Amino acid sequence: MRIARGWSQRELGERLGISPSYLNLIERERRPITTELLLRAARVLDLDLRSLGADDAQLTAAMTEIATDPLFEDFAVTAAEIQDLVTAHPNFARMFRQLHTHYAESRSQLETLGAQLLAEEAESRVDRTRLSSEEVSDFFERHGNYFAALEEAAERLWADAQLDGDGMFGLLKQHVQRTCGVRVSVCRSDDMSGAVRRYHRDRRELLLSDALRPQSRTFQLALQIALLSCPETLDRLVQDPALRSEGSRGLCRVALASYFAAAVMMPYSEFLQSAEAARYDIEVLGRRFGVGWEQTCHRLTTLRRPGKEGIAFYLLRVDMAGNISKRFSAAGIRFPRFSGLCALWNIHGAFAQPGRVRVQLSRLPDGRTVLAVARTVRRDVGTYRASEVLYSVGIGCDVSDARRVVYADAINVDSLESAVPIGITCRTCERLNCTARAFPSIGKPLRIDENVRGVSFFAPVPGSK
Repeated sequence: MRIARGWSQRELGERLGISPSYLNLIERERRPITTELLLRAARVLDLDLRSLGADDAQLTAAMTEIATDPLFEDFAVTAAEIQDLVTAHPNFARMFRQLHTHYAESRSQLETLGAQLLAEEAESRVDRTRLSSEEVSDFFERHGNYFAALEEAAERLWADAQLDGDGMFGLLKQHVQRTCGVRVSVCRSDDMSGAVRRYHRDRRELLLSDALRPQSRTFQLALQIALLSCPETLDRLVQDPALRSEGSRGLCRVALASYFAAAVMMPYSEFLQSAEAARYDIEVLGRRFGVGWEQTCHRLTTLRRPGKEGIAFYLLRVDMAGNISKRFSAAGIRFPRFSGLCALWNIHGAFAQPGRVRVQLSRLPDGRTVLAVARTVRRDVGTYRASEVLYSVGIGCDVSDARRVVYADAINVDSLESAVPIGITCRTCERLNCTARAFPSIGKPLRIDENVRGVSFFAPVPGSK
């Protein structure tokens, strides 16, 4: 945090009231940090002490997943060894994680380039959006998916534009015309050249497609207002050193503007109060605030205001091919970046019953139990000719909070024995007798008896040689 702020050891030492040499010893883990000094550092660095340890957990999960790469299949690395590495040498682990990320990206680029060459498209630029999206996801993880400055800006907009829940689009349209001199028009989709939102900076005009549903128009208008009225806040946030390219910073800027738009449509205090009163009934909240299932789920993950928190939810979005296109870890769960999610998560099963809410009590390999809720959503394409896209969006929380959620009424949260055993990925899960296992576990030696078949190809059978 010192380096991120551009402070020397002398500068931080003066702020903490200690010598630079003593600070140097602390940073090199040669001296312990006292409780008094930790509290002082929290004030100076604006550090939420509850966030301590979250980075280690994320780093451990990342290193565990990296160990599943076939590149390392000859190394029998145990979970204990990974934990020891992260604890004793966190900077080395971060360096290794970054090295593997670049390796994976380079491998992906070579595969893409090979496909382009075969298609006689060698002049096409290799796409780097995968790396950028991972950097942005990690950025939101580090901030706990909560941005106080954007929440405050959304609250100021409510006051300045005198918003209410019913006529929000019209009021926002009047506000952006009055304060920014921008005219808003809803145009035929045929005239939008494939775009649903287009801002013409030179003539100060925002065009929105009529293919958008009314709530989506409001969202896109609020998103553009963030770009117009909060540029300094967005610029400051995206100057994070972990966002290493213009593509990453541009993608993050749009994601933060989307955060602002959600905060406008679902104001923090009112939304939290409604969520608690409705016991986090997503359908009720969606109708009350005029938003869809996915937007409601996403907003629920942002209720992390200190002293005024909601339930800590995780969020996942997958397509029918199993690709994770949106993820936010909470409830102590770290989702995979490079490999597939365990097939037993109910987010996959939701595709079998489109539009229906599926509830599952799930038990992770480390013993934690979560309440998992999932439902499919259809991308709003706005035209018959467009290809229909179906996603499954899942949200969940630790079982200790389950009784606060209406979906827990459908199951017996007191009977943890009935919880479905799930993992994160096959390669990191040590439940060898799982019928859904697709790959061997890195934590167990692979022993194959060609004369005996277990519940899966990789499952051991008692009595096998």
